[in-house]
Amino acid sequence: MTHPVHRVTGFKIAGPYRLEIAFSDGLVRAIDFRPVLEGELYGALRDLNRFNAVSIDADVHTVVWPNGADFDPATLHDWPDHEEQMVALARRWVTADRSPHEC
Repeated sequence: MTHPVHRVTGFKIAGPYRLEIAFSDGLVRAIDFRPVLEGELYGALRDLNRFNAVSIDADVHTVVWPNGADFDPATLHDWPDHEEQMVALARRWVTADRSPHEC
């Protein structure tokens, strides 16, 4: 079974924490990332200046940020199918960040 390979070909900042992402198959998807900006890696992107420093990685064909945060292009392409799961993950990251750490 073959899976389609989705590549990000462009993006536009569409508002605070929102991107319109274009894919190689012609799809353009608007995504509000605010609900998933939690945890050590993605939480840093709540700083709007950091979030707006987004770019496209030419090797992996997805959006990336200078701190190393990125999202699988297939997840972005099919965001409505993954959004609920991504938000649930972000909630767990919040809980993990607030839990006392063992020494």
